[in-house]
Amino acid sequence: MHTTKVKNIIPMKMFNAYLLLIVITLSTSLNAQERTNPKNQDEELGLVSWYRDFDQATSISAKENKPIFILFQEVPGCATCRNYGHNVMSNPLLVEAISNEFIPLAIFNNKGGKDKEILKKYSEPTWNNPVVRIVNKNGKNLTQRISGDYSALAVYNAIVNVLENDGKIVPKYITLLGEELKAKKYGAVKEAQYKMYCFWTGEKQLGSQEGVLETKAGFNSGEVVKVKYDETKISKEQLDTFASKNQMQPIANKSFRWSEKDEDYYLKHSKYKYLALTELQKTKINSALGSRKDATQYLSPSQLIQLENKN
Repeated sequence: MHTTKVKNIIPMKMFNAYLLLIVITLSTSLNAQERTNPKNQDEELGLVSWYRDFDQATSISAKENKPIFILFQEVPGCATCRNYGHNVMSNPLLVEAISNEFIPLAIFNNKGGKDKEILKKYSEPTWNNPVVRIVNKNGKNLTQRISGDYSALAVYNAIVNVLENDGKIVPKYITLLGEELKAKKYGAVKEAQYKMYCFWTGEKQLGSQEGVLETKAGFNSGEVVKVKYDETKISKEQLDTFASKNQMQPIANKSFRWSEKDEDYYLKHSKYKYLALTELQKTKINSALGSRKDATQYLSPSQLIQLENKN
């Protein structure tokens, strides 16, 4: 087993907001007593509210027409298992994808009883590092078993594979999650700066481009926007061309003074400012609001609920 250091990468603001929403949701759920409580569960399980009985999960799967997302996990477990709970099963948007699109089921690989029966059913080893399977209501695998890859991207890829094979449209918030995970995983994140007459407009325009992951307003001999982008989605040349067409000038000087109060101007002057969002969500929502387009398309179901509650 690996002995990687446990590290919680979830921003505290996002963690607290998401945890609060889960608790509220659980308190109104008819099945709350049959599922784990993210507010008070082993760290190896992350922030997902899990069913713990295979037969119950398959029954609900048949009723709701949703696949079953099975986490085979050592609880309590080694550093790798704890790290998986913190960094994968606590990723807010990934937690939502699992909870909204699937029936979440946790099987402990270091316990007896019904857990051990399911281990035998799938020939899963005991006292093992985390394994994920996505199965249908009959327990049949719908995608390749995830083992040995303890990244959020591996889970994302499996989720998208199952949804697409079932002919379902992948929700935008899941797509955005994938863009961030892929750019980080493959080291394709680059930076560029553009000078303009107004960085509010610059963020709005640059943030609309596919492949742009983040925009920051600041100063560098005038108003500028610093852009982080995925070079596998958009090249520096393409960004430069778009910028020039919109009265923005690429600059080579790397000096940059961040203007936090001016960043995401349109978002900060809307009710969206109260939501816990990823950087990519902020970028796309700010751009959409500035262009008077629908920004709700970038929100997850729980974020939509939070937004409605701000009315």
